[in-house]
Amino acid sequence: MNGTFAAHLEQVRTHRGELGEAMAALDAALALPVGLGPLWRQRVLAALTELAHDLRVHVDLTEAPEGLYADLRARAPRLAAGVDAQLADHVFLVEEVTGLLDERDDGVQGDAVAAHRERLNKVLHRLARHRQRGSDLIYEAYSVDIGGSG
Repeated sequence: MNGTFAAHLEQVRTHRGELGEAMAALDAALALPVGLGPLWRQRVLAALTELAHDLRVHVDLTEAPEGLYADLRARAPRLAAGVDAQLADHVFLVEEVTGLLDERDDGVQGDAVAAHRERLNKVLHRLARHRQRGSDLIYEAYSVDIGGSG
């Protein structure tokens, strides 16, 4: 692993922690009682906005032409199916988070709040699996632990 790519991998590791923190913040906001009304909506919106930002950074880092997924394909072609699954997750996650943000902007009210909360929980679950699979791919290709905290 050359120095430039090692620095990139360190950047991915650092950002992984930030993404994990954004996920934890959204999970904490979702755990608040919906009965808090505007306060619940504000906290969820703030956490979702941060998650959307961190997700975009994650996609940019990993999908860069000289980035993680390009290197994984070159270094370990046997892992191409795993990389493809990660890329498909990116499409789904970005679209879903964007849609959820749009709903928030429209002002989710009444019975729609429960469905909105459920979709958010499903996104968090899918994102957790995505991070696990990414960690496994990196370890498989480089024998490097990207870190489980954050």
